[in-house]
Amino acid sequence: MEPWNDWYHITGNTYGAWLPGDRRGWLTRQHRVHVELPVPTPDHTAETGLHVQSRHLMTRRPVTLSPAAGRSALDAMLEAFRHHHIELAALSVDDHHFHTLARVPDHLPRKWAGIAKKESARALSSAGLVAPGGVWAVRTHCKPITDRAHQVEVARYIADHRARGAAVWLAWADGRPPGPTR
Repeated sequence: MEPWNDWYHITGNTYGAWLPGDRRGWLTRQHRVHVELPVPTPDHTAETGLHVQSRHLMTRRPVTLSPAAGRSALDAMLEAFRHHHIELAALSVDDHHFHTLARVPDHLPRKWAGIAKKESARALSSAGLVAPGGVWAVRTHCKPITDRAHQVEVARYIADHRARGAAVWLAWADGRPPGPTR
């Protein structure tokens, strides 16, 4: 699907934040397996089966970001996107994931998100806010924005993460996304 005006909703998780077998449901690479709640079989619970195997395969402890680390990650990601001339409308980082509303004219959002993740991981490691070894899970989810209403909905969703304790950057000054109010 071609995105509306080159806009994408880009999301990513910290390492170990969301594993196959999680009782919240999960999605494997290229949607080969998509399990939504309620999880249909008892062998896919958080205590047994696939989730235990997924945890066992992890090479290090899961990453949870402190509020200071989230703010630092947001600043580094923002700088990386700006450096590469990727226009942002909103960006949020909390203890386990990030959301970005970005205009990506070359239609390579995963590439630019990867660069931003790398720069933020480097900044967090240099500041001693995370243990060495990486911060972010592999891959990001990049959903094309379909129209202006979808863009405003995603912008509001990202802005609402502030109430959940996330570090949030918004392109608009008054704290509300442009467009019709609810």
